[in-house]
Amino acid sequence: MTVLELIQNTTAFFQRKGVESPRLSIEYLLGDALGKRRLDLYLDYDQRLPDQILEPLRDKVRRRSEGEPLQHLLGSWEFFGRRFKTDRRALIPRPETERLAELMLKQMPMATSPGMHLADIGTGSGVLAITLALERPYLEVVATDLAADTLALARENALVHGVDGRIKWLQTDLLSGVDTSFDFLVANLPYIPTAEMAKLPREVRHDPPAALDGGEDGLDVIRRFVKEAPPRLKTGGSVFLEIGVSQAAGVTDILEEQKYGDICVEKDYQGVERFVIARYG
Repeated sequence: MTVLELIQNTTAFFQRKGVESPRLSIEYLLGDALGKRRLDLYLDYDQRLPDQILEPLRDKVRRRSEGEPLQHLLGSWEFFGRRFKTDRRALIPRPETERLAELMLKQMPMATSPGMHLADIGTGSGVLAITLALERPYLEVVATDLAADTLALARENALVHGVDGRIKWLQTDLLSGVDTSFDFLVANLPYIPTAEMAKLPREVRHDPPAALDGGEDGLDVIRRFVKEAPPRLKTGGSVFLEIGVSQAAGVTDILEEQKYGDICVEKDYQGVERFVIARYG
């Protein structure tokens, strides 16, 4: 079978199985198997594929057809121009969160004196904490998560990118036990209503349930965080939240009830109100 035949046949197979982005999926899987960039496959579209490539690829094609995320099969994914390890221990990095990083960087000067503090609450795979530490080397960064295995994944990513020693890692629930005051708090917390968990796409159901389930209205964890944050914010410190579809009004109300100001709602790349930014004090 040639490269082009494999792509065409597997794309049709994935379509029948209801796989999201069927052609993209096989292009990434085949490119990974051959050690090539996805777009470079078409430079050798008539190349015949040996059995030592096809045999392991067949297993990944089967698993992809059953709904296993492409990012887990590849073992890594790109975020903000860098590769990060991905597996079942944490949420898969998504484009919306890249937009959150952009919004944060706009509020952070390129260079300043040491002493600016940032905390990434519910850090997951660590992509935000690591990206911000790399983009703003003066920042003193804390990253928290409730799950030990999730923090282990984040530290593996930090080691790859050379910033493990610059980030303080804490296994804790939100801000419990955190004794630093911060200029910036960022949190991509669970926001899926419990009743909707069973209806999630099969790929999303490979993410840790604890990173998705936000309680009855999806805002339980966000509500707790907003109440806990003020004692950990410097005067005028900023909070950045990633939220679910149609949650902007509810999150804004929660922030107003807790006396936050300068509340701003920002959209993601698809035009969805996805982020809420506020200041305190």
